[in-house]
Amino acid sequence: MTVDVNLGILISAMGTALGAVPALLLSNLSHRFKDNLLAYSTGIMVAASTYALIPATLKLSNMLVLTLGILLGTLTLTLLELLLPHVEADHRNHPSHQANPLLLITAMAIHNIPEGLSVGVSYASQFEELGSLVAFSIGLQNLPEGFLVCLFLVANRVSRAKAFLYTAFTGVIELISSLAGLQLTDQYLGLVPYGLAFAAGAMLFVVYKELIPESHGDGNERSATFAFVLGLLTMIFITDLSL
Repeated sequence: MTVDVNLGILISAMGTALGAVPALLLSNLSHRFKDNLLAYSTGIMVAASTYALIPATLKLSNMLVLTLGILLGTLTLTLLELLLPHVEADHRNHPSHQANPLLLITAMAIHNIPEGLSVGVSYASQFEELGSLVAFSIGLQNLPEGFLVCLFLVANRVSRAKAFLYTAFTGVIELISSLAGLQLTDQYLGLVPYGLAFAAGAMLFVVYKELIPESHGDGNERSATFAFVLGLLTMIFITDLSL
């Protein structure tokens, strides 16, 4: 591993903690703003999957590998959601109960593991720019994600210090999964296309199963849709510059 790879992985994972900082200072944000922020980050994840991970998989392998990897990623995330007790961050302005941080961390781990894997596997691929591109896109997506998670914890009467630490810890989970993905595929290069497709499938599962319904569930569908498109275009623009 080079210094650049280590630094890229670290910066990407730190996005969650950096995003949490403004949440310690702000309060009473509108639900529309939260939905739009979530939708924007969702657009980035979709573009990272479809314009980076999936094309790289096809360049390294074929449609069969892509199909198997995406289905395996989707199935794995489905099983994790069914087997692991967790609670999703419901960004309502007036929470009716106190959040359980451990259950929320589990939910974030389910989200962050495929994101981290996508970064690690991308760095292990033969495409020099792919690792940096995916790391940047996931780090960018982690900023609003960390903000919303920390804000949710503060709103549910978790102290600001603990809310920040819990949110930052989810970034540590992503860091570990990035390093695991890098080490595994670096040792077994034949797994790289499967790993890329797996990460794409897992992230698309999170997008469609959790993030889009959450951003569209409270009457903000139109503005959230525009925010999603802006996130998608942001990532496409970055991809066009990088590759």
